[in-house]
Amino acid sequence: MDTLALLNRWQHDFPLVPAPFAAIAAVLGNTESEVIAACRNAQAGGVISRIGGVWAAGAGGAAMLCALAVPASRLEAVAAQVDAVPGVNHNYEREHRYNLWFVITGGDAATLHARLDALERDTALHALRLPMQRVYRIDLGFDLERGQAARRAAACGTGVQRVAPLDAPLAALVEGGLPLIERPYAAWAERLGLAEAAVLQTLRRWLAQGTLRRFGVVVRHHELGFDQNAMTVFDVPDAQVDACGAALARQPGVTLCYRRARAEGWPFNLYCMVHGRERAAVRQLIDAATHAAGLQHRPHEVLFSLRRFKQQGASYFRASTKEAEHAGA
Repeated sequence: MDTLALLNRWQHDFPLVPAPFAAIAAVLGNTESEVIAACRNAQAGGVISRIGGVWAAGAGGAAMLCALAVPASRLEAVAAQVDAVPGVNHNYEREHRYNLWFVITGGDAATLHARLDALERDTALHALRLPMQRVYRIDLGFDLERGQAARRAAACGTGVQRVAPLDAPLAALVEGGLPLIERPYAAWAERLGLAEAAVLQTLRRWLAQGTLRRFGVVVRHHELGFDQNAMTVFDVPDAQVDACGAALARQPGVTLCYRRARAEGWPFNLYCMVHGRERAAVRQLIDAATHAAGLQHRPHEVLFSLRRFKQQGASYFRASTKEAEHAGA
């Protein structure tokens, strides 16, 4: 079967019906068993991480982008220390004096700062702490055929409806990924002691209200050959950043775009990401997007990634669920 079509189309709008793989098979002209087998093979091969949800910022806790300036001789050792910090789900080496960039998540900002304080003590390095302030475009999927962001409307905003505490066990399953079986939502329902219809209704509600940005196939760019990615950062006057961010988010190739707080020694407040197969093509997309958004004269820097030390989905709810299980043991 056409695995690329499967992965490309169902990053979004994954069927929220009792037999989702049968629904996909009907569209692709395959059998349900063939679709399930293709998904299992893609997951086993590392091409997809899971079929599940991507939360809106703030839906389940706190998150922060951080950076360290690490001496080259210590980079691998410090990267291992960062990887071991609870809540770290992305950790990359980038071309810059600040050469180690990571994302840390947790239940609240105080928890994140405490973990970062401990990391600073352990490494004797100061971390840039760059909390998100506004989303212009984030994790809306990736067009695998064209090698750029899926052309969907970029959502702007700061407020989001959080997951209710009673729904946290289902949210943990959404983070872990859908079981690749004929009736996956029924399996979730049985595990939670709920009706299948109730599970589906909650997932639809999260999508409708923006708590989930999308529910579907979560691809791994590197394994699909899109291993050239660059983060571009801009210093934009605060009064102009929202308009510039909205314009930047609409440009071809921009996969992520958001505003973050500045930090001492780090004046940049607008960020975007571009992924691709070739460095020159990524740079061309960045230059075109920068000009189209009117940012070519603003101070900016391009940080290409060099090494991926860690990449996995956020664990706002899986972590809290495990803690609750241990407390009750």
